[in-house]
Amino acid sequence: MRSTFTTFCLGFVLILAFSLKSNTTSAQNGTVRGFVYDKESGEPIIFTNVYLFKTTYGSTTDVNGYFTISRIPDGNYTLMVTYLGYDTLREQVSIKGNTVLTKKLYLTQGAFNLDAVQITAEREEARSDTRTSVIKITPKQISRIPTIGGQPDLAQYLQVLPGVVFTGDQGGQLYIRGGSPIQNKVVLDGMIVYNPFHSIGLFSVFDTDILRNADIYTGGFNAEHGGRISSVMDLTTRDGNKKHIAGKAGASTFGAKLMLEGPIKKQKESGGSISYIISAKNSYLKETSDLIYNYIDTAGLPFNYTDVYGKLSINASNGSKVNFYGFNFNDKVDYTDLATYKWKSTGLGTNFVVIPGSNPVLLEGNVAFSSYNISMKEGELPERSSSINGFNLGMGFTYFLGKDEIKYGFEMLGFKTDFNFTNLIGRKIVQTENTTEVAGYVKYKMTRGKFLFEPGFRMQYYASLSNFSPEPRLAMKYNVTDNFRVKMAAGLYSQNLISATSDRDVVNLFYGFLSGPDNLQETFNGKKVNHKLQKAEHIIVGAEIDPMPNMTVNVEVYYKNFSQLTNLNRNKIFDDNGDYNDPNSINYKPEYIRKDFIIENGDANGFDVSVKYEVKRIYLWAVYSLAYVNRFDGVLEYVPHYDRRHNVNLVGSYRFGKENAWELNARWNMGSGFPFTQSQGYYEKLLFEQGAGTNYNISNGQLGIIYAGYNEARLPYYHRLDLSMMRRFRIGEDGLLEFNLSVTNIYDRDNIFYVNRITGDKVYQLPIMPSFGITFGF
Repeated sequence: MRSTFTTFCLGFVLILAFSLKSNTTSAQNGTVRGFVYDKESGEPIIFTNVYLFKTTYGSTTDVNGYFTISRIPDGNYTLMVTYLGYDTLREQVSIKGNTVLTKKLYLTQGAFNLDAVQITAEREEARSDTRTSVIKITPKQISRIPTIGGQPDLAQYLQVLPGVVFTGDQGGQLYIRGGSPIQNKVVLDGMIVYNPFHSIGLFSVFDTDILRNADIYTGGFNAEHGGRISSVMDLTTRDGNKKHIAGKAGASTFGAKLMLEGPIKKQKESGGSISYIISAKNSYLKETSDLIYNYIDTAGLPFNYTDVYGKLSINASNGSKVNFYGFNFNDKVDYTDLATYKWKSTGLGTNFVVIPGSNPVLLEGNVAFSSYNISMKEGELPERSSSINGFNLGMGFTYFLGKDEIKYGFEMLGFKTDFNFTNLIGRKIVQTENTTEVAGYVKYKMTRGKFLFEPGFRMQYYASLSNFSPEPRLAMKYNVTDNFRVKMAAGLYSQNLISATSDRDVVNLFYGFLSGPDNLQETFNGKKVNHKLQKAEHIIVGAEIDPMPNMTVNVEVYYKNFSQLTNLNRNKIFDDNGDYNDPNSINYKPEYIRKDFIIENGDANGFDVSVKYEVKRIYLWAVYSLAYVNRFDGVLEYVPHYDRRHNVNLVGSYRFGKENAWELNARWNMGSGFPFTQSQGYYEKLLFEQGAGTNYNISNGQLGIIYAGYNEARLPYYHRLDLSMMRRFRIGEDGLLEFNLSVTNIYDRDNIFYVNRITGDKVYQLPIMPSFGITFGF
């Protein structure tokens, strides 16, 4: 173990030395770097092209609006910036020797939308970035799907992405290419968010109006991300208007929201700024459903939540900045006389971007603390509870070497988990753990002609389990032609966290977290268990095709091998102590029925096809996914409840009228049925409460169920059509009033949720649900 750590440290130092040497070499030519902002609001303009006119030197702004063009020969150049909806910016620059120019560029919104400019920017990014199994989402894209409840929401948009399976409107979760929610990492401004979705399943904790960008990695992510074995969602919020006070207020039949932003110190082209943004939204569906949606359930829809987020941004004159932010998210479900479920998530943090004076390097870092507490009480059953709280910090360095770049850094996190659970036969599972994880990573992005090569390496150390995990990563792309590109990504991944629910639970609102236990099986499937981590290996290959100027087709084939998983043991019957775990005792019991947790393995494979067409007022998005998910627990091979074979999503948006004041959005989803276990019969189940002395001739038992093969049957197909219509009215120079009418499940499809095995009663997903909302922005 010590030699492994020594090797890692030596390799990391060598890579650092190489990058510093490369930086010294690159400094023999000039560099132009800086930020691109919206002149009206001061908000960074992301993912736009910045280039030297009539040369091959150029770059794309990142999520902070930052760009770097390095290794520029001596000479005079015209620096140009083009972006959809803005006037083209031109500025003269002069390079001599090792000049490092830092620019703050401001774009002015234009009178006409230049669609061709946007197409060129997207195509250029596609050629210069590997982009395998990653989708970039902006608020503009989120607004193109029907706005359930009057407000566009990230949770609704995620459901139409390739490889994403959504299990239901009530308590539904997102499963990404075979990975369960615990295997999907969610990061907001560098802070870990442990539960990003509310119980009703239609809404996330994030206000779309404060989001700047969301990167969704469905697999094959590179070395800067780790600690999860399936996917990553990396979200960034806006800084707040740096020029004037602005905001938005809205209300609908589902809930209300308020967002305010503005400057404390206004931004000037030659100086810094201080700005803020505050958002609050809540649901009053439990109250309005008694009046509007009582046809769904006479007891009302018991879903309530409140989300609050705030951010303070301090920007220096050269573009360096520091942000301070915090959030408080709450969720509660109260089924009268049945169950009460609630959770609370809070967090505080800071992140920063530093632009050193004379080096073509970008320094980024973050420090954050977050917590998540959940509890559930069902009738007379013991209360279940789970909590996780802790810190995470990290620092990253990016060196720009012409068209190449090297990124390296480190991360550290520590958290405490507390879990209390009693299974169906009364066996109690309690765990309290303190965990520390440390990771270092490096990634080198190289461009050689038409070939992009992006190797990476991550070393993760799990202190509580005393386990190192070396994790090589790789991404590649080859630009066959300007309109056809092939790509691939692969890597090894690990994680410590496990879920407080089992992958076999079909409906379970209770979603807690546990640290990976050290009391695991010593053998699995006849082989010795050598580590205590959950691990997976990914490989994805794909192609991007541009059959016409406004259309892009993306095809990806993937395979995820979940070589070791840890799952809550639903089969535990005996305590793991005394004679039960003594191999020499006649009372010795197999690990499978006495351990709190069991080891499993499995895989996920399939392919996704997506087509995007966007021109002027029309936006079309179509996705088809074919997927297979398998699990093996050492005894039983099974498919988990989220194994959906076919999934189709069609999205359309059309804007019309003067100044595009009207907007019609539609979304249709069809998915094959989820697996379930059928009931074969019933019997009287005697509990033998008095042990061997129980007189079974006069004892009254309970109703027992004889089950068929686990998850061997399938529910009917699911499909649903959602529509929304929006009308915008300009009020004065800055005011905008929006009316939104939306209908969920417009043809009132009875999509089965589950069936009560005792009564035979069917519970369906949400029926037809109209909603109306009004929003005023200023």
